This record gives sequence, structure tokens and C-alpha cells, in this order.
Amino acid sequence: MTPNFDPTQVATAAQALVLQMMAERGRGVVLVGAARLDLALERLLQSVMAPLGDEEDVLFTPDRSLGSFAAKITLAARLGLLDPTVEKALHGIRAVRNDFAHSASDTNLSEARHQKRLAKSYQAARRNPLWLPLEQVFDEHNVAIGTSDREFILLVTILAAFIDACTSLQTPFRPRATVRFH
Repeated sequence: MTPNFDPTQVATAAQALVLQMMAERGRGVVLVGAARLDLALERLLQSVMAPLGDEEDVLFTPDRSLGSFAAKITLAARLGLLDPTVEKALHGIRAVRNDFAHSASDTNLSEARHQKRLAKSYQAARRNPLWLPLEQVFDEHNVAIGTSDREFILLVTILAAFIDACTSLQTPFRPRATVRFH
């Protein structure tokens, strides 16, 4: 695979994700956002692995070693594909997702425990050059959405856009030697 990075394509995909997530409410914002990041990480990891051809990649099925969001985050970080700030942001989103997925009560992103988990990630994301243009998408579409949901959508979108961009720049790992019987 030849590295291919198109900033316009990344921006267009980011805007499409913001619009998709703006249609969600409450629990849906968190679950859809986390699922999108989980898929982006899977693609990132696959981009550096030896191709399988037409075979299905069972390594990423739920009952396998890379079937969980946490395992994908940790492996991507250990391979040097994520910096520590992004790794912490993804683990924070994963923890919030788990709370939302396993809560029988009505929970929301404005709760102190969720804000505390994501505060540093929001701070880092606000410094990203995509934050302001993506924030304008909300204004252009006059969507009434709470500040906490808005910040979460922007954080997820920026992470997804940059993971996707990083994926497009990868080539499969080529080991110096392969273990063989002969």
C-alpha cells in the first residue's frame, strides 16, 4: 500500500462524522462515537499488518485477542501509532462508553465523573486546527445540542479524522527475518 494522504478527504470525512453524530442523542452519541473510534483503530492496526488477502481477519472478532476496544488502543500505543495523550483520550472515551453501555439509569456526558475523565482530552483537542471549523458545522445546521455532547462529538471526530489520516500513511510491517522451519 502506498501512503496516500488527502487533507480535503480527511476534512470531508470529519464533517460527515459530525453530521452523523449530531443526529444522535444521549447514549447514542457516546455509543456511536466509541464504535467509530474502535473501527478506526482496527483499520489502523490492519494497515501495518501483513495483508491476509481475501480471508476474514478473525483476529478482531469479539472473542479474539484484538476484539476489544481496550486491546486495540493498547496495541496501537505499544506499536508507536498513538502518542500518550491520544492513548489516554481513547481510554477515557472507552471508560465513558462502558459506563453508558452498562448503566440502567439515564446517564449523560455532563455528569462530573464523565467530565473529569475527558477534561484533559477536551483541552488537547481544542488546540487542534479542526476544532473551530468543525464547531462551525454545529452553528451552520442550527442543532440544539448540549455543550457536553458537542464537545464529545468534536473530540471523537478529531480523533477519528487523525487516526484515519495516520492509517492512510502506513505501510505493512516488514520484519527483518521470519521464523521458519527451513
